[in-house]
Amino acid sequence: QVQLVESGGGLVQAGVSLRLSCTASGIIFRNYGMGWFRQAPGKEREVVAGISWSGGSTYYADSVKGRFTISRDNAKNTVTLQMNSLKLEDTAVYYCAARRNAVPTTTSYDYWGQGTQVTVSS
Repeated sequence: QVQLVESGGGLVQAGVSLRLSCTASGIIFRNYGMGWFRQAPGKEREVVAGISWSGGSTYYADSVKGRFTISRDNAKNTVTLQMNSLKLEDTAVYYCAARRNAVPTTTSYDYWGQGTQVTVSS
């Protein structure tokens, strides 16, 4: 049974940092490309960042480029999203996702976590 469990969300003020983590089980993690998505109220889900199986290739949406960093630790089956300089518009439920051999620009994933809420206040 595949499980992706996100953690690290919360309520923060604009301008601060937050670190999200996603731990995978039930898959051979090193074989999977990973992604972070988000969905704000009333909006469609959008890709935030993606990372290749090795971590050697990454992708970022323009809206987060330069502020967010995606990384992974294959020994710990974990993918992390470091979010700096948070803005009000970053408020959303954040989801991690996994797909075997996915490239970082993939938007179609096989497995999804349950999501973690990030709320940025002024």
